[in-house]
Amino acid sequence: MRARTSAARRGRIALTVVGLAALGAGSLTGAVPAAADTTPTPVQTDGVWGIDYAGGFLTTVENTPSGYQSVIGRQISPDGTAVLERTRRGFADVFADGSHVQRVPCDAGSCVPLRSTGNQHVGYFAVDEHGKERAQIWLTESTSDSADEPAVTGGRFVDATGRYYVYQATSTGKQYVDAVNPYRYEDVRLTRSITAASVWGSVLWTPGTGNGTVTAYDLEQKKTVQSVATGAPCTVKELQVVGRWIYWNCGPSGAAGVYDRTANKSLTVPSGPALVGDGYLVQHDRSAGKLMLTDYHTGTAQAARAVADLPAGNTADQRRQTWTVDKFGGDIAYVGQDKAIRIVQSGVPTQSLAKVESDVDGDQVDARVGVGGSLTWDSFWQLDKPADWTFTVKDAQGRTDRVIKGSGTSIDVAWDGKTDSGAYASNGPKTWTLKATAAEGAGTYTTSGKFALTGGRQGHHDQGGYNYGELVTLNSSGGLTLHYTEGKGALDWKRSGSGWPAGTVAVPFGDMGSDRCAEMLVRMPNGELRRYAGKCGDPYTPASSHTSLGTGWNAYNVLTAPGDLTGDGRVDLLARKASTGDVYLFANDGAGKLKAGVKIRSAWTGYTKIVGAGDLNGDGFGDVLARDKAGTLYRYNGTGTGLLKERVKVFSDWGGSYNSVVGVGDITGDGKNDLVVRDTSGNLYRQDGKGNGSFGSRVKIGSGWKGYKGLF
Repeated sequence: MRARTSAARRGRIALTVVGLAALGAGSLTGAVPAAADTTPTPVQTDGVWGIDYAGGFLTTVENTPSGYQSVIGRQISPDGTAVLERTRRGFADVFADGSHVQRVPCDAGSCVPLRSTGNQHVGYFAVDEHGKERAQIWLTESTSDSADEPAVTGGRFVDATGRYYVYQATSTGKQYVDAVNPYRYEDVRLTRSITAASVWGSVLWTPGTGNGTVTAYDLEQKKTVQSVATGAPCTVKELQVVGRWIYWNCGPSGAAGVYDRTANKSLTVPSGPALVGDGYLVQHDRSAGKLMLTDYHTGTAQAARAVADLPAGNTADQRRQTWTVDKFGGDIAYVGQDKAIRIVQSGVPTQSLAKVESDVDGDQVDARVGVGGSLTWDSFWQLDKPADWTFTVKDAQGRTDRVIKGSGTSIDVAWDGKTDSGAYASNGPKTWTLKATAAEGAGTYTTSGKFALTGGRQGHHDQGGYNYGELVTLNSSGGLTLHYTEGKGALDWKRSGSGWPAGTVAVPFGDMGSDRCAEMLVRMPNGELRRYAGKCGDPYTPASSHTSLGTGWNAYNVLTAPGDLTGDGRVDLLARKASTGDVYLFANDGAGKLKAGVKIRSAWTGYTKIVGAGDLNGDGFGDVLARDKAGTLYRYNGTGTGLLKERVKVFSDWGGSYNSVVGVGDITGDGKNDLVVRDTSGNLYRQDGKGNGSFGSRVKIGSGWKGYKGLF
């Protein structure tokens, strides 16, 4: 089962589309192109009415060519020199019904208090036509999350990191903690009294009991996980937590300090409004007209140094109005007198790359179900600074199915069960690995795990949809039974369908359509060949849904499925004509039918057993085993062109006591196709495929199988 239910995917996200009617004449159409913007910093604007910066994503409120204001998002290169992409995060002007975004007085007139989260999301308050405010988080150009947030007035964001955010409202006197859950809904919401608060990942930091004490409450575990004595001589009035650093102050003009959670020590920093980065803080010295940076990454606060000229202005606290700091290992952004936005690198070494929090999906992926017929493996990681990352999926044999790459502080992986070529990967166990390397500075982050794919491409002889092969038997009572394996080399359980007449011949096949369920071909005693629609694990009865593929198939004394012989990814059928020994290929047309037979070998009369065995040598094409009267077992490798290569000897003096040989597919769980054989005493054996075209020694896996009339 998936670790979290797929029915609740994408949580409470609501699609928000700004229509032309709401915007009135002169809408934003074409105003903010989504294409890459290579304009170097400084970024020229005609004014900025709100600014924030997190995870290399710069958000501002600006005019657009339409004459309206929007929230603009720019992805800035790690070195701060270039705008890599420009997008939008909502409409910042007045709608036709009077609704608008919350604004506060600022030097520019009225600014929108923005709160960037570090994963290209941005929060602000929407004000409806009745003056009621609701916190909303914009995720993309057209998607925001605001469902179920209370209607308030006097709302203010306190902090946000990744999916988690904190805000409060004067009208209720309450503080609210919540999360955006794009994949699975988890209720982490808190409503609490207003205090200092900061959120780093899923951990909420708030003042504890007694001067200087702060506590960490894990929103997912729903319990307090740490208590820290910061040394503050007060009940902390403001908190900003960035990784190992806990910044606190006792009010706008009171004492301030930073507690280093790694070194377990406190240090004093200048008082006054500040924004904290990774190992430093920045303040606006209005008397000097400077942005001043205090570096404390070594554990000692250095003398503050000027990093930019920024005039005093008229607003006492201009954080996120004219300047801001990227706490995710980033830099400082400010708006100059020329209205251009400039990025200033801090010059402070960052902490080593680390995960802030994650939401990792469960251990099963079924690509056959879900919205639009596809269910993805959806996972998220928030990093503490920008990184280049690679996500890799491999099969049980270590072959790469998919590689997904990206960059940034947030990693969103949605694997749809397909390979890099766009085809569905083979079902079965998979391993995944995520590796991220810091874009600047030091560190790598690596994690891995396992999941199982179903609903993808079936394995050889795979009727259950998990890449393991199933052995099919017919008994004297007319029961056609599918014997299933758990992948440990034995046949562990079974399911049967009744009513089959004596003389029935079954051929476990592959998908002949597009539903990724393997069909069962059945030759009836009268020579009719039927295609039974795949049931992905359920047994068959004669009345199950089927289509006739013609009559006269009694002319063939061998019907077997070797796997894909034609190179199109579909299982094909081989048949040997009884009268001549000629072997014909009936290719799978992918639309529920078999193509006309093509003779590919002549006079195979000397073979007592001809077995379609699937891919035995790892080249991706089906192979055929043939045993002659002298007991020599040969392998014919498929070419992918509908033909077979010349034979290669596998064993001598083999199989003299065997009356059934089945290329059963993988029943050992190693991704290699195996054989199951029955001797004349009714003993059942397994011979493990080695993946190089040969097999290991036989292992007995059952007895008492003599009564079965057919093994397929």
